[in-house]
Amino acid sequence: MQSMISKKLSCLLLSVLSLFAICTQAQNISIATGGTGGVYYPMGGGLAAVLSKYVPNMQATAEVTGGTVDNINLVGSGKPYLGFGMTDAAQDAYTAKEKFVNKKQDIRALLVLYPNRMHVATVESTGIKTMADLKGKHISTGSPGSATEVMAFRLLEAAGLDKDKDVKRERLGVAESVNAIKDRKIDAFFWVGGLPTAAVTDLANSPSMKIKMIDHDANVVAMNNKFGAIYFKDTIPKTTYSGMQTDNQIASVANILFVHSSMSENDAYTIVKTVFDKLPELITVHGEYKNIKLSEQKSSAAVIPFHPGALKYFKEKGVKLN
Repeated sequence: MQSMISKKLSCLLLSVLSLFAICTQAQNISIATGGTGGVYYPMGGGLAAVLSKYVPNMQATAEVTGGTVDNINLVGSGKPYLGFGMTDAAQDAYTAKEKFVNKKQDIRALLVLYPNRMHVATVESTGIKTMADLKGKHISTGSPGSATEVMAFRLLEAAGLDKDKDVKRERLGVAESVNAIKDRKIDAFFWVGGLPTAAVTDLANSPSMKIKMIDHDANVVAMNNKFGAIYFKDTIPKTTYSGMQTDNQIASVANILFVHSSMSENDAYTIVKTVFDKLPELITVHGEYKNIKLSEQKSSAAVIPFHPGALKYFKEKGVKLN
C-alpha cells in the first residue's frame, strides 16, 4: 500500500513539475524592423534586449526585414511578432487598400513612436535642386516591401511626376542607395527614417561628395487631400548631417509599434509598460527613443486602433487619446 501511495505521489509530482515547466517556458517573440542601415533595426535591437532582460520568460530578437510592408505581413500572419512601421502603410493594411487590397491585416497599435522624416537626398554634382529636377533622373524609391516606397510614390505623384515615365527607378534600401550614389549609379534616393540615419550620415561624411537634401514640404497638402490627414510638414535640421547648408523642409509621417490583435492583453500591457519604464536605457541605444511620450499617444496619430493592453496602460496613466 505504501509503495502504491509513493508511486502516486511521484506521478503527481512529475505532473506538477511538467506543468510548471510549460508555464515557465520562455516566450519567444521576434521584432520585425528594417534594413541594417536604417533606424528601425538598432531600435528593434535595443527593444529586444530590454524585453529579454526585464520581462520574465520572454526572449525577444530583432529581425532584419524589408521594412513596414514586410513587417505588416509578418505581424498579420499571427505569429509572435512585434512590428515597427509607418502609419500610412498600416492604415492601408487595416482598411485593405493599395498594397493590401483584399488582404486586410488584423493589426493593432501598441505605441506611437517618433516622426519618420522623408529624405530626398542627392549630391551637389547632380545639379538636382528641386523635386521637378528629378525628371529624367535615375533614382531609388526604397526597397520592395518598405513604406519608403509607398511614400516615395505618393510624393512623386504630388510633385507632378510619373514614377514609371518621368524617372528611371531602382528599388534599393538606404544603405544600398548610398553606395549607388557613391558609385554614381543613381542620382538621388528617397528614404523615410529617423534622425540621424546611419547610412545618410555615411554619405554626408564622404570626402569627395557634398550632400544635398531636397525640400518637398509643399507637396504635403496634395498628399493629404488624396490619402487623408496622415502626413505633416516637418524639418530636418541642418545640424543633422554634415554639409547641410540650410534646414530641409520635408514631409513626415508617424511611426508606430504594432502587433496582431490576438496578442494577449497582459502581454501587450507588459510590453508598453516596459518601454516606458525603461526609456532611459532605450535612449542610450538610439536618440529617437526620446520622442516616445505619453502625451503623443493619440488615436489620430496611431491611425489604426490601439490594442486593449495598450489602452489599459494608458488609462492607468491618465492619457487622453482624443
